[in-house]
Amino acid sequence: MKILIAGGGIGGLTLALMLHERGIDAHIFEQSREIRELGVGINTLPHAIAELERLGLLPALDAVAVRTRRLIYKTGRGQDIVAQPRGIWAGLDSPQFSIHRGRLQKVIHDAVLDRLGPDAISSDRRLVSFEQSAEKVTAHFESRDGSRFEETGDVLIGADGIHSVVRGNFYPDQGAPQWNGVLMWRGAVWWPRFLDGASMIVAGGMRHKLVLYPITHDPDRPHEALTNWVVCSRLGDGSAPIPTREDWSRKAPAEEALRMAEGHLSVPELDITDLIRATGEIFVYPMCDRDALPRWSHGRVTLLGDAAHPMYPVGSNGASQAILDARDLADRLAQGGDVVQALEAYDAKRRPATAAIVAANRSGGPEGVIDFVENRAPDRFADIHDIATPEELRAIVGDYETLAGFAAPKTGG
Repeated sequence: MKILIAGGGIGGLTLALMLHERGIDAHIFEQSREIRELGVGINTLPHAIAELERLGLLPALDAVAVRTRRLIYKTGRGQDIVAQPRGIWAGLDSPQFSIHRGRLQKVIHDAVLDRLGPDAISSDRRLVSFEQSAEKVTAHFESRDGSRFEETGDVLIGADGIHSVVRGNFYPDQGAPQWNGVLMWRGAVWWPRFLDGASMIVAGGMRHKLVLYPITHDPDRPHEALTNWVVCSRLGDGSAPIPTREDWSRKAPAEEALRMAEGHLSVPELDITDLIRATGEIFVYPMCDRDALPRWSHGRVTLLGDAAHPMYPVGSNGASQAILDARDLADRLAQGGDVVQALEAYDAKRRPATAAIVAANRSGGPEGVIDFVENRAPDRFADIHDIATPEELRAIVGDYETLAGFAAPKTGG
């Protein structure tokens, strides 16, 4: 069996490793000329890290990431709402990692090259079209210089992101991704550690939000951490046209991000203004997703990761769900038998599970607990328990964890 994977992101790379582990030939076709450490920080949840641990990648991840110890939800004014232990501190078998997206991708990419060989990834290969028969699928690629390439295999996996060519082939009328009117200003900078050096803060709801967490430590800088920050502001109701693709990672001056934060967001743990001004590069992204699809798998072709289920970046589920997609798909293909049936079974399992998360993220996901509190107490409160019961607060967060599949084990009788 030969599997063609369009897209060398986290999902596509992980799938290739998992297929190789099962003795299945996989080849990745990536449109970029080289895989570089792009992006900023992300969180990868324990059930996804457990799959990377099965691949032997935990030591490499520990070398470049931070094991997230705690997540604190706050109001936009910095008042504590609820705090949660994370990963192994929550009683799970695997950690949650806060990590630079590019470094996570590089860890998996290096493992692919080491285990599958340097020819396992073809760069500068943009998928332009494909066709399939009862026995095979043929994909057509184009390089930046206009050269054309053709590859034939048993299965084609569209792991080619939110602007997926594979998805667009089956759903040509889907239109652009849906923008909810929120823009995100993102950056990372070496900064004095806050709290225990391994905690994550989410302050403010969907109108104005601040996200803070360390993504790597350096023994030569024991009192600092590379600190990832995100400032989100709702600038519209989602009815305006989505920013063009060229604006999805445009660089912005610090003053632009500060205008969004000042007067709306503050936390006692650090000075947001100083943090933003110290950041060398600030990037702007629209918060986008797509509606869930009626099906992913069509014959010998299916979707994976953001190509299948792009979702708002709340709840730390984007990369995590792509890794879970890869595990389910690799396991089904490894069972042998009819590959079309394997893809249909994968579709039946993973599509409804991820559709539920996409829907939950649209209402704020676990961060909806902040909107819940801010709607009841728009200014400040003397005691959180005057605003909401512990059961109300934990239900919002806990129900989401159960939905996403990484709830901590229950204790007691």
